[in-house]
Amino acid sequence: MKTKAVRLYGKKDLRIEEFELPVLGKDEILAKVVSDSLCMSSYKAAVQGTDHKRIPDDVVDNPVIIGHEFAGEIVEVGAKWQAQFKPGDKFAIQPALNYEDGPVGVLSAPGYSYRFLGGDATYVVIPNEVMELGCLLTYNGPGYFPASMAEPLSCVIGAMHANYHIKPGTYVHDMEIVEGGKLAILAGVGPMGLAAINYVIHREDHKPSLMVVTDIDQERLDRAAHLYSPELAKSRGIDLRYVNTSRLKDPVAHIKNLTGGDGYNDVFVFAPVSQVIEQADQLLAFDGCLNFFAGPADPKFSAKLNFYNIHYAFTHIVGTSGGNTDDIKESLKMMENGLDASGLITHIGGLNAVPEATLNLPNIPGGKKLIYTHMDMPLTAISDFRKLDENNPLFSDIADICDRNDGLWSVEAEELLLKSFC
Repeated sequence: MKTKAVRLYGKKDLRIEEFELPVLGKDEILAKVVSDSLCMSSYKAAVQGTDHKRIPDDVVDNPVIIGHEFAGEIVEVGAKWQAQFKPGDKFAIQPALNYEDGPVGVLSAPGYSYRFLGGDATYVVIPNEVMELGCLLTYNGPGYFPASMAEPLSCVIGAMHANYHIKPGTYVHDMEIVEGGKLAILAGVGPMGLAAINYVIHREDHKPSLMVVTDIDQERLDRAAHLYSPELAKSRGIDLRYVNTSRLKDPVAHIKNLTGGDGYNDVFVFAPVSQVIEQADQLLAFDGCLNFFAGPADPKFSAKLNFYNIHYAFTHIVGTSGGNTDDIKESLKMMENGLDASGLITHIGGLNAVPEATLNLPNIPGGKKLIYTHMDMPLTAISDFRKLDENNPLFSDIADICDRNDGLWSVEAEELLLKSFC
């Protein structure tokens, strides 16, 4: 079978190509990709090429398919896996393959390391190790894009689970954010910050009593407050505050005063900016945990930390980059149970839009860019769908659906788009 895919050959060298997939092995699965969400991690991989830890050294001769936030439908199942999977199953993939018993330092991942597996493709071959490691996951909810959103949501789920606090007088680490504690999310209204806010509000346990979200972009703060309002958070037992730090003479003092001066048990940093990290460090309460979520592209990136507080106030820092398989299972279950992740998505496009959009991702405003791989369509903001009407009146109908859904993407809009193009 032929596939059409975006392949990486080296630094900033992305090409859309059609090629033949290998004959399916008895321990492999053939799948149709339907949707893939573009991620800043793919941008970093595309810019760094073989300098990236997950990109093989021989991509110039054996290019890899990019994209790792993808969902689709199983087409054919090799004999080994026929008792577990069947054609027609909808799926998502945990791209961070966890080799617990394998060689140390193995970093192979779908969307970075495989010639025939990645999200920006029409059809892919899923190799045996993905199933062996439990990283091919069925999705039983509506639509496809929620399963694509399950991977980024799992990253913030993993971040929450990775934070820890120390029982006084012991060396025992209590994993998780503090139940009923004070939580701050800095630079927190980008797509991943929105995912974190959504998760904190809707999870059933370990909810904070106070959640403060900061940014310097009032328009994005207003959108976040509209999507995940303080009133909604209050109904879930959370005092949610949005703060524009660019309007404050002393942001740290203002944000800390919201806790009565005690500081925050858990602080998450969603932008690789030294100043933001240093703000986070100053906001920590006794035994406070700073989670540096935003991965920098610069290997020499650094920021100042207060080591006096590390020693005497037991403050500490962790860094998380993605979720594990349990995290994405939790994410998929929340999607199946009705969690709406559409607020993360601001743009829709086809496979043809992937190379340019990926290489320019930091410069494209808005949230997640959702790709439907079986169609050609320019990357378009949902709010601009009516501008495509002159070429295809379908987009006016889709715009009507989005307007009825408060300007957001939806399973209904997806179904109409797929019916027309796929």
